Amino acid sequence: MEWKPNREDKKPIYKQIADYIEHGISSGEFPPDSVLPSERTLAKELQVNRSTVVAAYEELQALGVIERKKGSGTRVSTDIWGIAHKRIPNWGRYMEDGSFLPNLPLVQRIRTETQKNDLINLASGELSPSLFPTSQFRTILSEVPFEGQLGYDHPQGNELLRKTISAHVKEYKNIEIDPASILITSGAQQALHLIVQCLLKPGDAVAIEDPSYCFSLPIFQSAGLRTFLLPVDQHGINPDDLVSLHKKHRIRMLFLNPDYQNPTGTVLSLERRRRVLELSSEFGIPIIEDDPYSLTSFKEEVNPTLKSMDTNGNVLYISSLSKIVASGLRIGWVIGPPQVIQRLADAKQQVDFGHSVFPQWVAHEFLGSEYFSTHISMLRKQLKQRRDEITSSIKDLLDSQVEYFAPEGGIHLWCKLKSSVNEYSLLEESMKNGVAFVPGSVFGSRKGYVRFTFGRGETTLIHEGILRFAAALKSIQ
Repeated sequence: MEWKPNREDKKPIYKQIADYIEHGISSGEFPPDSVLPSERTLAKELQVNRSTVVAAYEELQALGVIERKKGSGTRVSTDIWGIAHKRIPNWGRYMEDGSFLPNLPLVQRIRTETQKNDLINLASGELSPSLFPTSQFRTILSEVPFEGQLGYDHPQGNELLRKTISAHVKEYKNIEIDPASILITSGAQQALHLIVQCLLKPGDAVAIEDPSYCFSLPIFQSAGLRTFLLPVDQHGINPDDLVSLHKKHRIRMLFLNPDYQNPTGTVLSLERRRRVLELSSEFGIPIIEDDPYSLTSFKEEVNPTLKSMDTNGNVLYISSLSKIVASGLRIGWVIGPPQVIQRLADAKQQVDFGHSVFPQWVAHEFLGSEYFSTHISMLRKQLKQRRDEITSSIKDLLDSQVEYFAPEGGIHLWCKLKSSVNEYSLLEESMKNGVAFVPGSVFGSRKGYVRFTFGRGETTLIHEGILRFAAALKSIQ
């Protein structure tokens, strides 16, 4: 075998060997039922450890392209062509080579585990079902006739809903905007994806908060962006840090969650908001303002959004109904300059031909009715009650072991563990005990933190959830 692995390549050597043999099988160099070199022989020939060859052969066996039998050696499978002599695709390779990256394995694991009914869910970043306006939706669906059309709607979303959102953000957020400057999206997640794909290019430098929800999103890495972190303190990011980053890396876009930030629950101070807007204008850096939580203010005072303070059109404003009404409704929106909105709308059309007419109709009816203000009032009271329940439970059960910041809105509690523990071992033990949380490292560079979502946990189960977490923490210390 003349081929040799490239030891300077970032790809593991066993994968290089597996790739080479698989290519040889595809090209016919190694035909079906032909015998491949033994592990020991191939290891000697390629000057690698035998365990490296074993790993390569195990991967090829998992793909179904080779067969390994004790006493018979390793052979190319006779079944790789499948029925009617058609080659079976190497789906593992396709999944590995795709440009759109998967979620972190830990995130996937948490999402799978939280589907179990016997597990107390303090991990999922959403409201509990008891906080959804289910009865109001039933009333709308039963009493209000649907008068929309069932074909493809306007590329930017239903016009009636965009008018309703325009009135909504003026009343609640002091944002004056024409419906032509609004795009309806499938939640805030799609809005972020469209912005990244349409307005940035591989190699661009972007700044995100540390910690932040954005840190866990693979969309930045999938797009080939360079992400730089802005530390978050009790008043949000420090604008001076943005200046330093921009001088070094020429920041092309800034992503912020100013109100009841996920995961810390902090609020960007008014003074810092003004300074961030000044820097945006000075350097020409667009700001992506993600605002899922501002209406949850326990004090019923909504802070001025960056968009409402923006006089130059530098802010793209994202919000949704996911965190304040119902996550399954999948209604979000982007507000920005008309030409940008049209660009994003064109991309959305290429992906899904526009949003479904039914959730848009329900959202229009709900947002434009008296139901909405009543629901928000209820939500604030319920979330504050849950916040108080989780903080009192932590004080009773974990007071000497955890530090936390009690937010005045939002749905998350950010906790620092006073002792040094492996947060992944803690998660495993916690899930064995029947409670889930999210390790802090999912959200950024800091170690020794955990995030509890009190908005997802039912009030009657929060104390029990913290009790189970405390037992898990004790068992691994």
